[in-house]
Amino acid sequence: MPKLWNETVDAHRNAVRQAILDATWALVSEHGMTAVTMSQIAQKSGIGRATLYKYFPDVDTILLAWHRHHVTAHLEQLAAVRDKARGPAARLNAVLTAYARISYHREQHGAELMAFLHRDDEIAPARRQLVDLFRDVIGEVMAHGDIRDDIAAGELAGYCLHALSAAGALPSEAAVHRLVRLTLDGLRPPGARVRG
Repeated sequence: MPKLWNETVDAHRNAVRQAILDATWALVSEHGMTAVTMSQIAQKSGIGRATLYKYFPDVDTILLAWHRHHVTAHLEQLAAVRDKARGPAARLNAVLTAYARISYHREQHGAELMAFLHRDDEIAPARRQLVDLFRDVIGEVMAHGDIRDDIAAGELAGYCLHALSAAGALPSEAAVHRLVRLTLDGLRPPGARVRG
């Protein structure tokens, strides 16, 4: 088969797959996880049910695929935020703020759906990437002496991730920003003065 034909077929498959993911997420967001059927997904994505079943066997599998895609996009977003910021301290602030916002918006989807999506074992490598990204940014700031060095960068990364996950329960974006400031204050060297 010619290369152009293969690229066209692959592009079509990717477009159909993305349409299925988007349609499923829209339906679940509107009706709830247990109310969505494969027939509804096929209709909303503009494909036949037989075609849908060639891509995914059930709604749960589609949701897990959507979540993996979403997690990958969040990792790319965090890396882009990190790379755009100038200087180690600015990179740390930008990454913490971006992750807190992600956590804040993630929880708007409902506890049942989040519990289902986060039991997916296949996101463990993405979680490791997230910890590594935080550890590296923290390690860079630590090397400049701007944050505490009495605790390993990897442990501080875990602290930050857990602390910022609380953003999902906060009532506003302003509260999210206060949480980021509090987390940054927790990274200061022991005995350092906290800004007023």
